[in-house]
Amino acid sequence: MDITKSLATAVGALTGLIASAAIAAPPAAPLAKDGSCPTGYYSSGNYCLASSDSNRLAIPKRGSCPSGYYSSGNYCVSSR
Repeated sequence: MDITKSLATAVGALTGLIASAAIAAPPAAPLAKDGSCPTGYYSSGNYCLASSDSNRLAIPKRGSCPSGYYSSGNYCVSSR
């Protein structure tokens, strides 16, 4: 029974650390512009920059978008 409580405590602590890391993530890096900028990004020269109120990560689209992302032009944008 003590092992179960210890494991639950460890899992809870790890979950908290992961959540904290997601909240404190650094701003998205500029993307090389390929057509129109994705949702939540604006054009600046040859780059797409994340809007200050955007908390979505965009990546260049290569084939279909990975799970948790949706298509926005030539990019895949995170759902959250």
